[in-house]
Amino acid sequence: MHFAQIIIAASVAYVWIFRFENIILEFERFGLSVLMRSFVGAAKIALATLLVVGIWYPNLIMIPSILMGLFMISAQYFHFKIKNPFIKRLPSLLLLILCVFLTLASLKTI
Repeated sequence: MHFAQIIIAASVAYVWIFRFENIILEFERFGLSVLMRSFVGAAKIALATLLVVGIWYPNLIMIPSILMGLFMISAQYFHFKIKNPFIKRLPSLLLLILCVFLTLASLKTI
């Protein structure tokens, strides 16, 4: 479970910090505003932080993993909308699968 939390958090941090120019281009292609991009980025980084904190406080895992999963479903929708190839959809699909795993695994900690 910890491995999935770290993978999700590290992936979000990598994309939103080190590949931000790619995020700018994607949001433009998706037809989304700068305000929406800023909201999504701030929310994803906050959720990723909560997933890391969840290593020590497992009760924090479920809600961030569900919300992050919803962001990944949204990413899938926008990739389909602009007809991106599967390889472009794969990262958000893998993170969605990890979010589902975390959500189901966190049910056991309740």
